[in-house]
Amino acid sequence: MNKKQLCLKLFVLIFFFSISKSIQSQNLKLSSPNKLIEIKIQTLNQLKFQVSLKNNVIIENVAIGIEMSDGRSIGSKSKVRNIKRETFNQIVNVPIPNKDRKIETTYNQITISLTSNFDVIFRAYNDGVAYRIYDKRNKPKNVIYEKMTLNFPADASTYFPWEESMYSHNERLYNHIDISKLKDADFCSLPVLIETDNGKVVFTESSLHNYPGMFLEKKQNSNLISKFPNYVLKAVPAGSYDSENGEGSDRTQDIVEEANFIAKLNGSRNLPWRVFIVSDDDRTFVESNLVTILSEKSKIEDTSWIKPGKVAWDWWNSNNIYGVDFKAGINQETYKYYIDFASENGIEYILLDEGWTKSTTEIYEANPNIQIKELIRYAKSKNVGVLLWVLWKPLNEDTEGLIKLYSSWGAVGVKVDFMQRNDQYMVQSYEEIAEIAAKYKFLVDYHGAFKPAGIERVWPNLLTYEGVMGNEQNKWNIRNFPYSNDPQAVDPEHNLTIPFIRMVAGPLDYTPGGMTNVNLYDYKWDPSDKSPYGFDRSGNPLKKSDNITAIFTRPMVPGSRAHQVAMYTVFESPLQMMCESPTIYKKEQETVNFITQIPTTWDETVVLKAKLSDYIVIARRKGENWYLGAMTDWTARNFEVDLSFLDNDVNYNVQVYKDGVNTDRNAMDYKFEKMILNNNSKINISMSRGGGFSAIFKK
Repeated sequence: MNKKQLCLKLFVLIFFFSISKSIQSQNLKLSSPNKLIEIKIQTLNQLKFQVSLKNNVIIENVAIGIEMSDGRSIGSKSKVRNIKRETFNQIVNVPIPNKDRKIETTYNQITISLTSNFDVIFRAYNDGVAYRIYDKRNKPKNVIYEKMTLNFPADASTYFPWEESMYSHNERLYNHIDISKLKDADFCSLPVLIETDNGKVVFTESSLHNYPGMFLEKKQNSNLISKFPNYVLKAVPAGSYDSENGEGSDRTQDIVEEANFIAKLNGSRNLPWRVFIVSDDDRTFVESNLVTILSEKSKIEDTSWIKPGKVAWDWWNSNNIYGVDFKAGINQETYKYYIDFASENGIEYILLDEGWTKSTTEIYEANPNIQIKELIRYAKSKNVGVLLWVLWKPLNEDTEGLIKLYSSWGAVGVKVDFMQRNDQYMVQSYEEIAEIAAKYKFLVDYHGAFKPAGIERVWPNLLTYEGVMGNEQNKWNIRNFPYSNDPQAVDPEHNLTIPFIRMVAGPLDYTPGGMTNVNLYDYKWDPSDKSPYGFDRSGNPLKKSDNITAIFTRPMVPGSRAHQVAMYTVFESPLQMMCESPTIYKKEQETVNFITQIPTTWDETVVLKAKLSDYIVIARRKGENWYLGAMTDWTARNFEVDLSFLDNDVNYNVQVYKDGVNTDRNAMDYKFEKMILNNNSKINISMSRGGGFSAIFKK
């Protein structure tokens, strides 16, 4: 090699070294289309980023990492190979929409390609940011761990859904506490909300497929870090387990053997999106479609057979019907009563919950008191579909066999209960059940379940999830874990918290519709009383209210009648329960007539007024008609709302269902009104403590 060639080679090496060094040390910026949200990404030594809202830091630092069984990782030794910037305009059409049928959005994207054969993709939307890892190596391997460390500004607080175990129903309260006051190793399920001086962040995940669900754990220095269940190698029925006969709990498991990794990957693939919805306006969290946008497209081409609707439900009211000439219970006559009630009121479905099968594990045959095929034929003749409850474990053992059998009987869907796990196997099971159900045009409702995270968009026959502390909790006494001890946990304040956090992830099967409504009794604590019942969320001592009592077979619900009715507009669930006894509903026909007019899916959503844990006023459109729902916590509130969301130059017949003048004395008091209004009108919303307000606008 001559001197000239040597100089040229050295020049090329220096040139590429300088470019490589420049890539490694870059501090990248990515802004939302409206320029209000900015991500600053650091690529040197550790891949991490910071998020600002309106030029104020709202997330100080998010550190990203991953460790694979093949020796690759994202960490301090990661090298950047390439950086690509893109802008996208996107239209998402949602076949079974919770908020909006057509979503138009724009986002900016940076893809950082690493030498370790990973891409890290960042997106900035007007209502938040998201990132995901793409593993490009097309070979089998295991994910040892996926690291995400979150650090927020000092004095940040959180609405923290504490978990005691990753083996959980994920039905939690959202306890408001400073992050600094959390104990190390406290952890929560998702979604979770963090509040700072500069705004709020709801963190969750989307496009969760064949991968474990994430939790967040408190670590020292006020950091929150990712936490995952390990890959499950062996699970057995909990309790006294007989290995020869497989005996033990019919629904609860003990995880007795785990791997030292969290997931198996068969080839190249995307990992779930890590989603941060960011705003200083609480309305954003209710309106955001970010989880839906970041989900994969539906695999069901023709969704016309998927029929959302309401469900007359038996378990919550304990089949407690009366005034009839037969013995109420799990039998043919009782369920025909439910079917007749549903048919008379245009309710699409009834649900046969626990007890309809021969036993909870022998689910190929019905309870001897039920002639299941004849009952389903009777329901069909009344234009009512029948949904069947099953435990996850026996369904998982023969998913196709059972769904094929139930379909041959004429049933239209299943409610699957007691999964209680977020590990990779369980996440994949959710999807497999939904896929097989779709093959038989079957609907699915998951209970004892984790939050929605995208499977429901891929398989839209999966209509709703529980994963929420809902009305069922009023059947028994439950206390707020672990920092306070409210007299009734599922109260109006809780009901005004979940739309801003849990509902951000997707539909929630809260099961509204309780007609025995009760107020919180005013009790002024006497300091001489050394044993108060508990403490409210502000630390004030409380005494148990004689008004609110947990009765398993005849449950009551805190808050007003209008509060429960408003849930049908405020709470999103394409499959929406009517939890009360048909006998009681028959005595409340005016209320039933109002509820059954409210759709369970929506074409458009507008949040008019909202404050986390305090109140919400929301308007939703279905076709030409609009529906307004408002709810408040234990504070009475009044709002004047303009109706500019209505079409121009059109008069609407309006039905109003609201708190009565005596609701503060008797929570079952309500008033029904009719009026004619247009988009130039204003409507006065007056809500009692624990109250609600609903309006139906029809052209």
